[in-house]
Amino acid sequence: MTKMIQNKMRYKFKNRRWPLLWRTVFLLTIFVVISQVIIYIWVQRSVNEHFEQMDSEIITHAAFNLRKRMVALGEEVEPLTASKSQSLIDDNHLHSSWLDYDLKTLISDKNGKLLSSDPSNFIHDLPTDFSLLQLRQDYRDQQFMIKINSRHYRAMVIANHEALALIALPIDVHHQYLIHFNRQLSLILIAITLLLVSIAALSVYWGFAPLATIVQKMKGINPEQLHERVVVGNMPLELRPLAESYNLMMEKLESNFESLSRFSDNIAHELRTPLATLGTQTQVMLSKPRASHEYVEQLHHQHDTLEQLSTLINNMLLLAKTQKGLSDSQLNRVDTESMFIKLIDYYELIAEDQNISFEKTGNFQAVLGDESLLQRLFANLMSNAIYYAASNSVIIIEASSIEIPTVPHTVTSDKQDMRSSILNPASFKVVISNRLDQPLTQIEADKLFERFYRHDKTNTMHSGTGLGLSIVQAIANAHNGKVSITIKDEYYFQVSVELMMAR
Repeated sequence: MTKMIQNKMRYKFKNRRWPLLWRTVFLLTIFVVISQVIIYIWVQRSVNEHFEQMDSEIITHAAFNLRKRMVALGEEVEPLTASKSQSLIDDNHLHSSWLDYDLKTLISDKNGKLLSSDPSNFIHDLPTDFSLLQLRQDYRDQQFMIKINSRHYRAMVIANHEALALIALPIDVHHQYLIHFNRQLSLILIAITLLLVSIAALSVYWGFAPLATIVQKMKGINPEQLHERVVVGNMPLELRPLAESYNLMMEKLESNFESLSRFSDNIAHELRTPLATLGTQTQVMLSKPRASHEYVEQLHHQHDTLEQLSTLINNMLLLAKTQKGLSDSQLNRVDTESMFIKLIDYYELIAEDQNISFEKTGNFQAVLGDESLLQRLFANLMSNAIYYAASNSVIIIEASSIEIPTVPHTVTSDKQDMRSSILNPASFKVVISNRLDQPLTQIEADKLFERFYRHDKTNTMHSGTGLGLSIVQAIANAHNGKVSITIKDEYYFQVSVELMMAR
């Protein structure tokens, strides 16, 4: 039980999906945040490097001036005293242009004893463990950071054989500025991030808003509103293929629904007539006692009506079967030569009554398909040709093949060979031609494929169901083929059937 619950929870978790809007906003937020962090780090480093470079130049220039004074002082014979060190500081400041930067200077002898400082109270701010000699050893002629009396300095120690000097530049102002600058920069980047994400969310929402139109159209689909379409011109370019596909789907749906409605009406009409006939005949026979031969005659009439119903039902089942297409198990090599020989032998006896003959020409090839269905297809065409043909005429059955360039392939079995013939086919064409006894237009001929359509004909030989050519078309479509009717000079009727040739 626990395992079942866990599997169910895992299935729900795997199939949980965020809405497209939130997924887009989430990904964009991650991208913008990463970009803003990179910008923040880059700007912060650039400002820090700018201040560091500026401070370094100030200290370097001050150290250069002080070093020249120390060299001059080292040439004198008198030892270094506090007054001379103070004079050294004063002279350095007088010849320096860096007074506005509040430089701190500290002088000691070569043993590290502090002698003077500028300003004078700077020497009193030093910690008790302050050692200029130690700083000299740690940062020989290099700039470094130091904290004195809670203040931050960038400093440098220079020396000669008699004195040591410390030059320190306060950088607390820079620190305060950087803190304020980083705070403002963070707020600006956060505001930009929120603005960009909001704009992206609105853009995605507005961009996909036309989808709501299609959704509403789909929710409102019913048999009375299949004619409604989406206006493609009102859609964004990216969604126009979807709108066009939707309209195409609705057109097919409307066409199929109308066809189904007509089909249902036709079925009801076709079934109502024989059933009403059976009911009427039965009531008449039961209305009073009759002779035995009358009952036998009536049973023959009812048997003919039942045969008509059985034929109609079988034809309807065949149409339903072929509309589903053919499976691989139904695909076999069918020899059309032997098939037409059998069909001609059978229909010659029927055609003799009207002095109609058959003429078979061309090269008949094997095709790939269902033999029973193909036999039904050509049997319907030959029966239809006899029915409409004029007396003392010839029905011509002509076969030909149309080669199509194929792509080389390798087969390893009969089943693969059948499938390869579908992928790289050659077309086999059969044309059945006959002369009509009455003129027929191309428009009327095209209607013959409609279900339950019957073309009026005087001197009828038999009464059909009006499904013969509909079955022909359905079987041809199931075999990935096609069938067409051509009328020439109003009296010559041609039916062309193209099927895929077996290799």
